[in-house]
Amino acid sequence: MIASIIFNLLIVLCTAVTVWIDIKKAGVAYLLRFFTVLSNLLCALTALPVALFRLAGGVPNGVLILKHVGTAAVTVTLLVTVFYLWPILKDFKGLFTGTNLFLHVLCPLFAILSLLAWDRPAGGFGIVLLGILPVLLYGCYYMYRVLLAPEGKRWDDFYHFAGGGKYGWLISFGAVAFLAFLISLLLRLR
Repeated sequence: MIASIIFNLLIVLCTAVTVWIDIKKAGVAYLLRFFTVLSNLLCALTALPVALFRLAGGVPNGVLILKHVGTAAVTVTLLVTVFYLWPILKDFKGLFTGTNLFLHVLCPLFAILSLLAWDRPAGGFGIVLLGILPVLLYGCYYMYRVLLAPEGKRWDDFYHFAGGGKYGWLISFGAVAFLAFLISLLLRLR
């Protein structure tokens, strides 16, 4: 299981370095509004105990369940970036170079590979539902900040999910939640 340790430590190291670089450029408050950053931090926080428990001899299933949740979250980041943001923003350099190469592509791929090859939790359908929790929580918070927050505290719709109108967000929220469900389900298939 040395490969599991290596991949999980790569996730932790790459996330820590890239987030640190981005914090120095943009600040903590700015960065923590992006699901990309939050999902990668979650993934790293779930990868670290997997690596440490593997070094100690065995990983509790609860830790592997958390790894599934973190992996599902960064897989949403990867797929939304490739199939939604890239086509509408047409900004390959901004989305897939520098620190974003790690946060949008490499760390999610490391997480998917390690989960599918070595770090699968035992359990039933409940794990699939846990895998969509980060997207549901962030989606509710994002839409509050974009649509309902007081004027001075409102975010611009940087993910372009509100659809420029009052109800476009329902379609976007539903689509991303469904994507998260499919990802979590696919990550559970053997």
